[in-house]
Order: sequence, then structure tokens, then C-alpha cells
Amino acid sequence: MIKEITSIQNSLIKEVLQLQEKSRIRKKKGLCIVEGAREISLAQKANYVLETLLFCEEISDSITLENFNVPVSNLIKISREVYHKIAFRDTTEGVIAIFRTKTLNLDSIVFKREHPLILVAEAPEKPGNIGALLRTADAADVDAVFIANPKTDVYNPNIIRSSVGCLFTNQIATGTTEDIIAFLQQNKIQIFCAALTASKLYHTMSYTSSCAIVVGTEATGLSAKWLEHSTQNIIIPMQGQIDSLNVSVSAAIVVFEAKRQRNFEE
Repeated sequence: MIKEITSIQNSLIKEVLQLQEKSRIRKKKGLCIVEGAREISLAQKANYVLETLLFCEEISDSITLENFNVPVSNLIKISREVYHKIAFRDTTEGVIAIFRTKTLNLDSIVFKREHPLILVAEAPEKPGNIGALLRTADAADVDAVFIANPKTDVYNPNIIRSSVGCLFTNQIATGTTEDIIAFLQQNKIQIFCAALTASKLYHTMSYTSSCAIVVGTEATGLSAKWLEHSTQNIIIPMQGQIDSLNVSVSAAIVVFEAKRQRNFEE
């Protein structure tokens, strides 16, 4: 028999809400909430362990549930009222899952190419920007995304949502700026920093060897530590009245220039 929850006061529903809202609880329990059929499927493909799948029978359908191949013991049917209490969107097929998180360490990174292309973001804070960076990384099939000095929990539901599940399609590692720089140097990876000073036009550089494209926040840019260890600072020429672009847009422009130079290798 499939367990059913019809009350928003149920202890599991309260836990789901806590996991959505509090990074401290996510980190303590090693769990995160993933909403939507596409996002859940991507998490499973990335070998994330699904603990519980909550579904609203009035919204979801049997085909959707069958696609997840979840044991009955991990299924919980919830009422429409409960679903609307815990769902952020009405267009997520009536399914919400609790997954085990992974420890996103640098030593877990495995490169599939001889000359990897890496996207590094230092101290990103806005979930929307982080989600957009992850979408860019997925679209360009970069080898890894490193987040230096993260200000926001990577498993924040807003990041999962804004990345449309690309949190699970990229190799991701977090660490201090110092640790990531050391990793790049140990692996003989060139560092191209998006910066306003001592910069060359981004499209005049060669990105065909192992390299990392590093972007900072729009407010403060990159820290001095990155600029000290930069192989070359790069800049996107601005022809209007502002001096910078959104960080995810800037990253996309440079990353796809690197892909163009590499002939969009597989």
C-alpha cells in the first residue's frame, strides 16, 4: 500500500518545507528538494539517491511515475492541498522528490578531455545567476564548474529551479579561492580572469589548451588573489554606456568563444 498524506501539518511535509527554506537543515541532513519531472529525472541520471517521491495523483500521471522507477516503499501520495503548500510552481507535473546530496569536492572531479574547459565563478550569491551559469555550462558541455567561496548553498531550490536541473548535469565542485587556484595550477590549467584592468580582448586569446574562465560578481568583480594568479585578464568590449554585463551573460560569451575555437568538440 502507498502511504498517503492529506494534512499540511504532517511531520514529513514540515520537513520538506524546512529543507526548502533552510540551508542549515539541508546540510545537517544531507538532503535536498527537487521539484518537477525533468529535474528529478536529471538527478537520477546523475546517480543522486532518491529517498522519497511525493506525488499528487490529481496532477501527475502513471506514465510520469513509471519513468522514475521508484519502489512503492519510497512513494507517498499527497493531496492537492499539500502539493500546493510545498510546490513552487504549478507546472511541475505534481511530483516533488527528496534526494540525498553529494559532497562537491575538488578531488571528485574527473576530466573526460585531455584539455578541459572549466567555468569558475567566485562568490556568486544570487540563485538566478548561479542557475544561469549552470545552464550555460551544460549548453556548452564544459568539463566542470567550480564555485569559489560560495555565498549560497548549491542545493538551494531556487538554484535547482533556475538551472532547470543543470545542477545535476554538470560536474560541480566548491572550495576556497586558494584551493581552486591550487587545483588549477597543479593540473596545468591556464586561468583567464574576466576583469577590467590589464585586460586583453577576450576573442584575441586562445582557449584551445586546458583553461579556466573565471568570473566574479557584478558588484565587486574578482578578488586580488585571482588577479595575482591570472594567466591573462580578459575583457568583453562594451559599446554602450554601461561598463559590464550580467555575470552569466559574460560567462556565456567567453565560454562559447572557447567552444568555437575548439570546433565544438564532443
